[in-house]
Amino acid sequence: MALIDTIDGIPAYSTIQEALNWGSQYNITTYHTHLIAGEIVYMAGATHDEVTTSIRLGVTSSSIGGGSSSGGGGGGY
Repeated sequence: MALIDTIDGIPAYSTIQEALNWGSQYNITTYHTHLIAGEIVYMAGATHDEVTTSIRLGVTSSSIGGGSSSGGGGGGY
């Protein structure tokens, strides 16, 4: 994975798929973007708050039974 940087301890990646792969451990299926040094990077979660809340609450794919959702679409932070 091409980890670019971290923001609030959350990794930001060079591709959407890398962000989604990382987010899957927290049952997150969406992503959002950040701008770091003039480069768009991708982070799991529809918003920065979503991913930080999921981590803080300990929400993982193993703690949630079966549900799935579709996602996509970024949006700046």
